[in-house]
Amino acid sequence: MKNDKKNGDSKKSRRDFVKKSALFTGGAVLLPNVQMSGMVNLFNDKKLKIALVGCGGRGTGAAVQALNADDNVELVAMADAFEDRLQGSLANISKEMGETKKINVPEKNRFVGFDGAQKAMDLADVVILATPPGFRPQHFEYAINNGKHVFMEKPVATDVPGVRKVLAAAKKAKDNKLNVVVGLQRHYQDNYLAALDQLKQDKIGKIVSGQVYWNSAGVWVRERQAGQTELEYQMRNWYYFNWLCGDHILEQHIHNIDVANWFIGEYPISAQGMGGRQVRTGKDHGEIFDHHFVEFTYPSGAVIASQCRHQPDTMRRVSEFFQGTKGTVSTAGDNATIKGWDGSTIFEHRGKDDPNPYEVEHVKLFESIRNGGVIANGENGAKSTMTAILGRMATYSGKVVKWDEAMQSNLALVPDNLTWDSPAPVKPNADGWYDIPTPGKCVVI
Repeated sequence: MKNDKKNGDSKKSRRDFVKKSALFTGGAVLLPNVQMSGMVNLFNDKKLKIALVGCGGRGTGAAVQALNADDNVELVAMADAFEDRLQGSLANISKEMGETKKINVPEKNRFVGFDGAQKAMDLADVVILATPPGFRPQHFEYAINNGKHVFMEKPVATDVPGVRKVLAAAKKAKDNKLNVVVGLQRHYQDNYLAALDQLKQDKIGKIVSGQVYWNSAGVWVRERQAGQTELEYQMRNWYYFNWLCGDHILEQHIHNIDVANWFIGEYPISAQGMGGRQVRTGKDHGEIFDHHFVEFTYPSGAVIASQCRHQPDTMRRVSEFFQGTKGTVSTAGDNATIKGWDGSTIFEHRGKDDPNPYEVEHVKLFESIRNGGVIANGENGAKSTMTAILGRMATYSGKVVKWDEAMQSNLALVPDNLTWDSPAPVKPNADGWYDIPTPGKCVVI
């Protein structure tokens, strides 16, 4: 489900990790000269109970990584809307982990349906939130209100009301000293951390512009099956419906947009752009675009050009490139390069032996819990989610959309209190087609 291949390099893909799990070896910038799996147990020997909410590919991989990240943890509960996904995930986790006492999920702790998430979280100290992102705000709010530490996948919402809910819960988490790690794993990746350190040393001066990319061939499609209700079909084929996914500018391209926010040290004040559907146009592609181009303008005056595309047989690029007053910085895959405007190379990081950031984020989470620390990724996760939503608003509407105005939106995509008897939030017409956002007509606020 998470297509995080970088220029053909799949070693950091959570789905690949399910197939070949191993704690990283070699030196690590984050925790040098220390075996990480041992360090997290220096201060607190309590067995930490884990609940997995959302049992797709990303949830399965995250659960394996969490179980490998600490010597004294146990998976005790799982929840998913669909029983087949839960059972398949449990089988894959058990296969990957082999002989271990870290998996203890009896039948009574396997919860299926819309109310299963809360039941699973009630049994745990740490929760992994990996459902389609439309459900993230309500799950995160429940977890924090009930005193749980959280790992949650990005993005953290699909609409502005959801972003506001996450921001409120993130503040409460910080106040209550609960750890929150968001799966924007570049924040735990050595080449990005090394590049950021160079920026803090003023190696390229003030960033004035940049280009960020997630151009790829696209992801899976799940065909409609006989007997499915419209709601079940949309939840199975969730990537193509905005209430569940938020469009690929949000679900995938958030990574690169987040890097721009992180390196500049600000969130944008406005966005304008264009997009549409030219290649991915079938009924099974729901309502989302297959390409977006956005210009984000920041308070400092920096302008970032954002590209994302899901079109086969076109240029693939997943990277970031920024221009400063003194030079440039580029980040892609495991590498980072800083150059002066005279063409000289100021700094290079070639990280083929770097630790896997998907693993590092879980190690750091458990280390912080055991050491009494507080990791507070929630606010940035919400604001980078909002940045990508701002971009979607701009491409869908064709208008300049301002951050402050967008943050006031009450346009909710995700219904409250869904059950299997609820109508689907999006309905096809009589011919099975879904409404596609039309620039100049689409209402986004």
